[in-house]
Amino acid sequence: MSPYDELMAFDHDTQALSQVAGRLGWDQETMMPRGAAPQRAEEMAAMESVLHARRTDPRVGEWLAAIDGDQLDAVAAANLREIKRSFERASKVPADLAATIARVTSSAQGTWADARAADDVAAFLPVLEEVVKLKRQEGAALAAGGDIYGAMLADYEPGTTAADLEAMFGALRPGLTELRAAILERPAPKGVNGTFDEAGQLKLSATLAQAFGYNTTHGRIDKAVHPFSSGSGLDVRITTRTNPEDPFNCFYSTIHEVGHACYEQNIDADHLLTPLGAGVSMGVHESQSRIYENQLGRSRAFTGWLYGQMRDAFGDFGIESEDAFFAAVNRVSNGYIRTEADEVQYNLHVLLRFDLERALMTGNLAVGDLEAAWNDRFRADFGYDVDKPSNGVLQDVHWSVGLFGYFPTYSLGNVYAGCLHEALRGAVPDLDAQLAGGNTSAATGWLRENLQRHGGLYTPREVITKASGMEPGPEPFLAYLKEKFSGIYGL
Repeated sequence: MSPYDELMAFDHDTQALSQVAGRLGWDQETMMPRGAAPQRAEEMAAMESVLHARRTDPRVGEWLAAIDGDQLDAVAAANLREIKRSFERASKVPADLAATIARVTSSAQGTWADARAADDVAAFLPVLEEVVKLKRQEGAALAAGGDIYGAMLADYEPGTTAADLEAMFGALRPGLTELRAAILERPAPKGVNGTFDEAGQLKLSATLAQAFGYNTTHGRIDKAVHPFSSGSGLDVRITTRTNPEDPFNCFYSTIHEVGHACYEQNIDADHLLTPLGAGVSMGVHESQSRIYENQLGRSRAFTGWLYGQMRDAFGDFGIESEDAFFAAVNRVSNGYIRTEADEVQYNLHVLLRFDLERALMTGNLAVGDLEAAWNDRFRADFGYDVDKPSNGVLQDVHWSVGLFGYFPTYSLGNVYAGCLHEALRGAVPDLDAQLAGGNTSAATGWLRENLQRHGGLYTPREVITKASGMEPGPEPFLAYLKEKFSGIYGL
């Protein structure tokens, strides 16, 4: 075999083992008995040790050096780019540190869940202190004297710097705060009334998943405290959650995770278990979940169809018309939870986390001061106080599992989605007529053809630019929000 073929055969098994590790994580949040947590932490650490050894295997470096990049086609060159990036990153992190991070974060996840349920910040802070210390060590190893937070961000959005995000978010914030202030001066639309049984919610959420193209032959839907998508290729699983008084929590969590899952399911089969066989970045991934959930799922056309489905499933729930239902689905109101926030305020939640986690990683914020810093920032951004830790600093799982650098990709995904939506509307002029019948195939087909099928073939900015025909920027997203919510609120 050629050096390239040997490298790809070796990497195939690394990719397969990585999927096994991901399945352990999925099981931990869905099926695993609570008492298994200590053993699972050891299993995760062992898997990370194996994966780290493979990613830093000296033969990978030898194969990379032996391959003539000028002789490769575009797919092979992209595979080489991704393997080289992984090899160089992993080689900077000591193996014992990688295993320790896997062990501690696996255990910390359970500690966070218990602390969140009990609203007990003090119970979580010691383990968070340990996670932050370990992640700072990892960041310092990756940065090699440079920006620690920027080095961690590269794990989730290669090619984007903290300075890039700071500039983009700085351009995003004024438009969001101005629109939010104008909306909150107007009367809020009427919300839904009643109790919505779990079985009915889960049945309709499965209908929604199918409507957006999720293939359950290669996936499944389960419940979790914090909805997520897991896996790639032929095994892509999602979770959702239910609230008896808020069915939209279930429905739009499901659509959101289906966006992630369909991205993975729709990648070209030739890329299966290669470096290109997964979404290219979390920002691009989030663009898919957000455009499915919001620009499509919360559109006037699609909510008209969903209104009929909900009336069939639950009877009268206090909303008299499709227009009123559209307003209820898109209702802007005060709240604490990022995942439940409306489109106007969602990014303000993300920007809060971006600034706080960046301060944690650079050492400008101590873990012991995190809750106070969160509460102060929340009051400044939203104008009211956090009522309890589970609605504040304990609400997200990300920091417990060491995902520092992940949060800003949520807002980056919204920016990307704005660009894609503008291009999609131009490409499918009768989109609303199709969505009004619950038919998303033209929209999801356009996304599959123009973005999803490529997997990791292109860099994040390249794939968004190719698909949308424009350099990514916040203007299309802000224009979309202003048009939509001005109509709802009569601005």
